[in-house]
This record gives sequence, C-alpha cells and structure tokens, in this order.
Amino acid sequence: MPRPSHPVSARASRGLSLVEVLVALAVVSIGLIAGYRASDALLRNAERQSTAALAHLCAENQLIALRLARQLPGTGESNTACNQAGRAFDVQMTVSGTPNPSFRRVDALVLESARPVLRLSTVLGRN
Repeated sequence: MPRPSHPVSARASRGLSLVEVLVALAVVSIGLIAGYRASDALLRNAERQSTAALAHLCAENQLIALRLARQLPGTGESNTACNQAGRAFDVQMTVSGTPNPSFRRVDALVLESARPVLRLSTVLGRN
C-alpha cells in the first residue's frame, strides 16, 4: 500500500487540547475586559464633561446677571437654584471686596447634589 506524500501527524488530527482552549478563552476574556474598561472610562469622561458644561452655563448666567445690573454688587453670599437639561444645580455666589474699592471679587461655586462641580471667579468694577 502506498504511503501518502504528506503524512498527517497524529496531533494535528486530534484537534485542540483542553489547555489550549482554556488559554484561548483567557486571552479573549482579557481582551473583552480591557475593552469594557476603556469604554467605561470614555462614558464617565463624557458624563463629566457634560456636567461641567451645564455647570458652566449656570455660573456664567449668574455672573452675567451681575454684570447686567450695572451696579457694583454688595458683599456677601447668596444661593440660587439652576436647572439645566433637566438637572438641578445650586450656585453659591460669594462677593468680596478688593484692595481697590471700585472693584469686587465674585466667586461662583456650582454644586450638584451638594457636590462641587465647578468654580468660576471674576472681578467686577463700577460701570
């Protein structure tokens, strides 16, 4: 009986061993976990950016309202609620004096659920 020109090894005809399958599963699972973590990090970053953008709108609205009043704001603190895109923020405004009596320092701290999100500061002068 003639022999085949390319003998097939016994190992090649048996298929994969259990260890090889487990190693392949481990490699695939590590890849999937890394992909999940990367997409989770991207999602958290996008949410953080949208929260900061909405908080920035709240702070800017309060600072613009002070500028439009066209008078030097009195010193002290005030709290204002701000709703942006269905989310509730609190804006804490602190107005303090400066060495020059014609200017006031204004700090706007934006909080969401009593957690600080953003702080903006500016100086307003007499108009």
